[in-house]
Amino acid sequence: MDLFDRAVQEETKAEAPLAERMRPRALDEYVGQEHLTGPGRLLRKAIELDQVPSMIFWGPPGTGKTTLARIIANATGAHFEALSAVLAGVKDLREAVAAAEQRRKLDRRRSILFVDEIHRFNKAQQDALLPHVEKGTITLLGATTENPSFEVNAALLSRMRVVTLRGLEEDELKQVLLRALADPRGLASRVQVDDDALSFLCNVAAGDARRALTALEVAAQHAGARVDRRSAEEAVQQRTLLYDRGGEEHFNVVSAFIKSMRGSDPDAAVYWLARMIEAGEDPRFIVRRMVIFASEDVGNADPRALQVAVAALHAVELVGFPEGTLPLTQAVTYLAMAPKANTALTTYAKAREAVTSQGPLPVPHHLRNAPTRLMKSLGYGAGYQYPHDFAGQVVAEQYLPEGLRGQRFFEPKDSGEEKAHRERLAELRALRAPKEPGEDG
Repeated sequence: MDLFDRAVQEETKAEAPLAERMRPRALDEYVGQEHLTGPGRLLRKAIELDQVPSMIFWGPPGTGKTTLARIIANATGAHFEALSAVLAGVKDLREAVAAAEQRRKLDRRRSILFVDEIHRFNKAQQDALLPHVEKGTITLLGATTENPSFEVNAALLSRMRVVTLRGLEEDELKQVLLRALADPRGLASRVQVDDDALSFLCNVAAGDARRALTALEVAAQHAGARVDRRSAEEAVQQRTLLYDRGGEEHFNVVSAFIKSMRGSDPDAAVYWLARMIEAGEDPRFIVRRMVIFASEDVGNADPRALQVAVAALHAVELVGFPEGTLPLTQAVTYLAMAPKANTALTTYAKAREAVTSQGPLPVPHHLRNAPTRLMKSLGYGAGYQYPHDFAGQVVAEQYLPEGLRGQRFFEPKDSGEEKAHRERLAELRALRAPKEPGEDG
């Protein structure tokens, strides 16, 4: 590269969008996904040990999927090749693999092939990758916003590890924006942003770091040296028009659809359903949100809601469109009219908090499996009481680890069938409670 080429490259970098200029180059700059990149966590250990497997990064837009792939390549010294599944074909894949094979033979250098939107590859394209992932010719890193279980071939999926990314929290987004304001690669302290404007930008970004940085960049261009709340609001309007009108409207309509069902308004829910269908939305995307909703917002208040949602998925796959609008409409109105309970969401959140805060507590000895004499001699399974040997098939027993004795995760509401579950749960907990000395039973 001569001096002219280098100057052009540097100028191009300077003109790149703020989100691209601020892309983290190492794990220490990476914000969010502590469950993967924190000290001692899976991904950090794999990178530090230079033992990165083929992986699929699954998560919402702007959560750092592409950035993680680039960081892995930088940290491991591997050659990094990026393809977009929207633009690349089998020919491009073959060329990338052939180059990787040459690199491996001549330089003994590994190659990372990053495929953005890997869910957009068809079966033939995914099959073309399979033998090279198996042989280790390439380390395949894919990024997708769609559930890999639905979109990636089972054979390829079985040879890759799925890594789930989450949307960034507001404090994490604020950290990203503050760094962009101060960093020489970003706005280099040329712009001040009021606290309420900063909070607003983080809030409307909805967990998407790229969206937050884009909004900040437009706000700085629009307002100059100081961005207040009004300037930030105007920037978000402008950004929507300039950069992401289709995407923004997509997520707005989905949000309205979910919230209308949650609010028990079947008329609004069907309206937003029609908006999505007539705009050409993938029906599987719609039904997957309905299946999630059936558990998250209805749950055991009406257990049939999940069956209805899953049946709608099968019905749409069976009959296609336009007839598929009928089972979709039936399911949407059912979900909107169903009694609501978010118990599945809150119950898992409490259990997850116990797991993450207290770590892997030991399984009580009486609950352990004892298939060998050694295990039996160590007390595995000793004292276990078989519920079917007791009246009502319930026995006073401790099933949680000792450190969680008495913890309550599942608390049914008084809505729909959960009211009966609440009464039954109180009865079960009373029967399972340890008896005081001298008590009957």
